[in-house]
Amino acid sequence: MEYRFLRFPEGKTKAVTFSYDDACQSDLRFAELLDGYGMKGTFNVNSLCVLDEKLDGKLHLDDLNSLISRGHEIALHGHSHKATAAISPTEAVRETLECRLLLEGALGRIIRGMAYPDSGIRSEHNGNTYATVKGILESVGVVYSRTLGEDNDTFALPADFHAWMPTIHHDNPLAYEYVDKFISMDVDSRYKSGRWPRLFYVWGHTFEFDRNNNWDHAEELCRRLSGKEDVWYATNIEIYDYIKAYNSLVISADSTLIYNPTLYEIWFNIGGRTYSVASGKTFKLD
Repeated sequence: MEYRFLRFPEGKTKAVTFSYDDACQSDLRFAELLDGYGMKGTFNVNSLCVLDEKLDGKLHLDDLNSLISRGHEIALHGHSHKATAAISPTEAVRETLECRLLLEGALGRIIRGMAYPDSGIRSEHNGNTYATVKGILESVGVVYSRTLGEDNDTFALPADFHAWMPTIHHDNPLAYEYVDKFISMDVDSRYKSGRWPRLFYVWGHTFEFDRNNNWDHAEELCRRLSGKEDVWYATNIEIYDYIKAYNSLVISADSTLIYNPTLYEIWFNIGGRTYSVASGKTFKLD
């Protein structure tokens, strides 16, 4: 079914997620903010930094395990932070695969998400194209990667998870304006062609809050986005997995039967009514 019919768990129309890069010690302070406001984040890690305990200001393995135990996600950010599209395809494979192998080995868990290091896919060299980069990531088991670009207030779900565009960098001067627009949006009351699910995606580096001495801004963003009944607070990989499961629904030829072959209960809205189909079950529309 089209994205516009998708609803998040419990029929929620909106989702919020955070993505922060470079595995800084200040990630722990930010994670505590998220914990306090009932939200989740994805922390993108350079394996070279984390596994070299001589580097100051970086997270250690105990820190990563603590973040995971509290419901946050650890994702890849390249072994040594080299821009995926600016290095040779061979080096891009090595940078990404080594990061995944080292972090998975150290943490004992599967890691499938990523944020592009450095200039990501905004600057292509060595004959690379986006298709080349996407093929590299798919070949080493990376299912999504966050990119960078112009902030926007469309709150759209990604059409391509390997070019996942966030909503805002946290220091965007329009941040609160975007938040207010997102929170006030009543998706189900819109004209039927506009009843698309919405996603608010914040990215940045937590060291920026230290550098700019604006941790009060971090807390204000969390405060404004938190505690909304129509919002699902999730990590990047949780959003990916849920949407992937939604896209796996099997629909009968007359569109009256919906079979859910996944492990998730999937929610959707058709004709202004919200339904769900349990894992392994078939749902019949009235």
